[in-house]
Amino acid sequence: MPREITAFSNPLVKQVRGLREKKNRRAEGLFLAEGLRILTEAREAGFLPELTFYASGAAHPLLDQLIAEAEAGGGEAIETTSDILHKISGKDNPQIVLGVYKAFPTDLDLIDRGKADLWIVAQALRDPGNLGTILRTGDAVGAGGLILVDDCADPFSVEAVRASMGALFTQKIAMASWPDFIAWLRAGEGELIGTSLNSSQDYQQPRYRTPAFLLVGNEAQGLPAEYEAECDTLVKIPMLGKADSLNAAVATAVTAYEIINQWRR
Repeated sequence: MPREITAFSNPLVKQVRGLREKKNRRAEGLFLAEGLRILTEAREAGFLPELTFYASGAAHPLLDQLIAEAEAGGGEAIETTSDILHKISGKDNPQIVLGVYKAFPTDLDLIDRGKADLWIVAQALRDPGNLGTILRTGDAVGAGGLILVDDCADPFSVEAVRASMGALFTQKIAMASWPDFIAWLRAGEGELIGTSLNSSQDYQQPRYRTPAFLLVGNEAQGLPAEYEAECDTLVKIPMLGKADSLNAAVATAVTAYEIINQWRR
């Protein structure tokens, strides 16, 4: 049976609220996800929360199903107030439900490149919103997952999880240094496709092979020159207006759809 928490000073509220900070997520191996849609996506992907906080009086068949399955799986459901949900999530208009999940292992060796034709690789991506959007794009194009190279934003941050709209639970995630990623990539099959303003090759020009690894660089600096040199193919999206580049997540989506559209044709 769910228990009730109504005090801001409750130690569990303080602990869960602390998961908004990266150091606490890492120390406890937990992260936050909010909203019935995202938690339902997680449940359908086979992930159930350790803790489920939901607003008093909230009623929805999917919420009832989530709570029942989470409790059956050993999780705990906690009925609370909208004010406490606000305190935990930091949002002025909090969702009716919030889940605490175990963080996933992110070892590169756990990636099975044979599971999908397309994988997305992001280098030094700093914006958690972009990271979450790229995860969502990966899900949309049927990619296997997202490999984060060098110092990227935390995929388990509240902002990234929110922007992923549940794709965090459907996409494999790995983290690696550039040397480790290149060594892993070259140990098997895979074409590395870099996106760069320095390329003269239109992104629709090459004929892409499988498995394809689509590499996008940092939002401000793009890919370092030595990383571009490692790519099998370097492509550029034409810019026909005054802007010199697209947002990193948008560029990823445009190129990813070109790659899979070639295969679909």
